[in-house]
Amino acid sequence: MVASAMGRPSGNLPAEVTSFVGRRNEVSEARRLLTQTRLLTLAGPGGVGKTRLGLTVAGQLRRAFPDGVWLVDLAPLADPELLPVAVADALGVRDESGRPLPDVLRAHIADKSLLVVLDNCEHLLEACAELAVTLLRAAPGVRMVATSREPLRVDGEHVFTVPPLAMPEDPDAPSREVMATEAVTLLAERAEAAVPSFTMRPEDAPTAARIVRALDGLPLAIELAAVQLRALSLEQLLERIDDALGLLAGGMRSGLPRQRTLRAMIDWSFDLCSPEERTLWERLSVFAASFDLDTMERVCGGEGLAGEAVDLIVGLVDKSIVQREQHGDAVRYRLLETIRQYGRERLAASGTETELRRRHRDWYQGLAARLDAEWYGPHQLDWFRRMRTEHADVRAALDFCLAHPDEAATGLTIACELRVYWHASGSLAEGRHWVRLLLDRHPEPDAVRARGLRTAGLLALYHNDLGGALVATREARELALRLDNPVLIAWSTLAAGFATLLGQDIRTAVPLLEDAVARMRATRDNGGILLSLMVLANALLLLGDEDRAVLLGREAVTFSKSIGESWMRAWLMWVLGIVAWRQGDLRRAAEYERDGIRLKRAFQDGAGIGQCSAVLGWIAAAEGRPERGARLLGAADAVWRRTGSSLYRHLVDLNEKVVAELRSTLGDDGFDAAFAEGTRLTLDEAVCYALEERTRSRPRGAERAQDTLTRRETQIAELIAEGLTNKEIAARLVISQRTVETHVEHILTKLGFSSRTQVASWFTGERSA
Repeated sequence: MVASAMGRPSGNLPAEVTSFVGRRNEVSEARRLLTQTRLLTLAGPGGVGKTRLGLTVAGQLRRAFPDGVWLVDLAPLADPELLPVAVADALGVRDESGRPLPDVLRAHIADKSLLVVLDNCEHLLEACAELAVTLLRAAPGVRMVATSREPLRVDGEHVFTVPPLAMPEDPDAPSREVMATEAVTLLAERAEAAVPSFTMRPEDAPTAARIVRALDGLPLAIELAAVQLRALSLEQLLERIDDALGLLAGGMRSGLPRQRTLRAMIDWSFDLCSPEERTLWERLSVFAASFDLDTMERVCGGEGLAGEAVDLIVGLVDKSIVQREQHGDAVRYRLLETIRQYGRERLAASGTETELRRRHRDWYQGLAARLDAEWYGPHQLDWFRRMRTEHADVRAALDFCLAHPDEAATGLTIACELRVYWHASGSLAEGRHWVRLLLDRHPEPDAVRARGLRTAGLLALYHNDLGGALVATREARELALRLDNPVLIAWSTLAAGFATLLGQDIRTAVPLLEDAVARMRATRDNGGILLSLMVLANALLLLGDEDRAVLLGREAVTFSKSIGESWMRAWLMWVLGIVAWRQGDLRRAAEYERDGIRLKRAFQDGAGIGQCSAVLGWIAAAEGRPERGARLLGAADAVWRRTGSSLYRHLVDLNEKVVAELRSTLGDDGFDAAFAEGTRLTLDEAVCYALEERTRSRPRGAERAQDTLTRRETQIAELIAEGLTNKEIAARLVISQRTVETHVEHILTKLGFSSRTQVASWFTGERSA
């Protein structure tokens, strides 16, 4: 995400790695259309530049959308049921409510002003159309840009057909005119990038014009052709393009469709690769998203690749087949979607697709197994970040297992090994989706199914689906006992005790949980020990045995520190804070909850931060700070609405008692006003308020910005604060509306703001000061 991951980010658009050439008219028209429609579809064939145009337009509109501009890349997604999951993931919405995810998304965006870019919709048209209508109806401040080879065909959609780049009408026109056209400019820039010594000369203009006209002005085709200038002159390049396209068209170039032009260029690029590079290209098409060198060597190496894989990947990068991306200190690679689809066709034709997809699946099964084994340890946060990066390919591995009946057990094993990841990443709906489908395909009453049922029960509990949890955990325990598997019996007992606790049957839950703790200790399962101690401490707290709850909680914290994990420790801090609050040790209670928030911050766990913030609200109320208590409860409520979660059901009664006390102290109007103030905090502001830190929401340098604004800019900032529109400001100052718009852009840049609302708030604060 751009900006703070915990604050109000400006979006998740990727950084541009190459220059964006031309398209001035198309960008201007798309921006104009977005002022008239809330759903703009950029349509056209592969390689015409729909994605690049959409991202450029979105990037230029960042300041118009205070709540960000968000890219949802749908190319790696095969299952239309996961479309809401992909959108939620892109928007940073963690789902822990148990409600249908479209409902969670509607609630999240209802009061937002944001732009969503749905990229590569063509293989999910019906699902994209349905979700677009659902979200746009729910949120008047939301607009969408879709890129697709076909329109979505819904009411209110405006379709803009993306044309090829502008080309010279006459190759023999004056060289200045030819070289100024978009297609020739792109050819020149990409040629210079591929061959640093290359310079497009005026005498080259007619040849360059004929090259781009032969390629129909398709950006991807031009970029693939430009790379060949490392070995060819412009004249040789034109001759070979004419040969390739003439052969494809049966000697008749004039009627060649653009999509066949691009296909011919990709065919030619493929033919120019060495046999080993072609093999690697085909094999790389099994990746749904980006990959690193180690993963590539393990999945794609072996027979058929005579050279070092790293040398081959460098060759494909040089030929513009593979894109190189920087991810922090690491380098990853990816194929453009059109190139990936071509490689997948070749892989299928080679008869090795199933073998490569199984190797891909095996790698990600190994990755999931390592995460499961190492999660409760010092590399927990590294694993969390790694799996966020690999998420799309985990889906691809699970898709493979679903598509092959004999792979269901393996798929179910992978989904179960990712249990903690589904929870930590807020992907509970997706985790439950995979487990449910794979359980349906694996009815055998064996250890794999027992583990699947246990995972289904735990994910349902985290998802606040008590009914689903009870059914799954009951069957899991019966099967585990029948199999006499100590590990599965321990986990199914824990799940049963957890479900019983959330069902408010505390006296029945405690012995189940005590049994689970003993079994986890016997099996030496670190994660099971921590989770069972945490849940048992919760139960003892509600039963009134606070001293024992403290002992168990502290034991678990000590154990957590000894193995170097922090995810479960954050939840333990939450429980210990509640116990300390109940015992009247308010200072220690607040310390526990703040420590929990600090740990959860690293995982961007908004739902967990909400739980800790609510308890801090209870503590503030007990400290005699009712306004702060109400604000913290409001902040927690806002976080839960954004993440689709809520206070855990076994604590609802405690929360209602605190709310009643605060209403009695502040009065209904006072409580409602303070609560509403809390709901207006961003997640970053809520965290800073909970920790009693100075908020980081004020842009750096804004406090000095008034010194840098011109007299006219200060005047316009004041009128913005009065609520005037640009048109009204222009009339008031007797200047053009365009001049006002320019001044507003300068004000936003100098202040580091993204919206007029921020300008108004800043100016009001400065005037008060």
